[in-house]
Amino acid sequence: MRGAVEEAAMWQRHPDGTEPVSARSPLRARKIMSSIALPIALMGTIVFAVLAVRSGREVWWWETAIAAAVTLFAAIDLGVLHYRTRR
Repeated sequence: MRGAVEEAAMWQRHPDGTEPVSARSPLRARKIMSSIALPIALMGTIVFAVLAVRSGREVWWWETAIAAAVTLFAAIDLGVLHYRTRR
């Protein structure tokens, strides 16, 4: 029951509707995380692809696919963030 009381108190902190004015945007944090993830995932994709070609084992192809998906996701996220900050 204490959680409900704390939740009610949270909504009463700004009864005048000033939440969006004081809200913080997560765009900067997303940009930093995607900027770090993109080169790491790209290097992982390359390394796993080389290992897959050399060894011929299926597990390395799966690792390559996962790293490539992370690379693609980070690149798309950076593109979306660039679009949103330039608007």
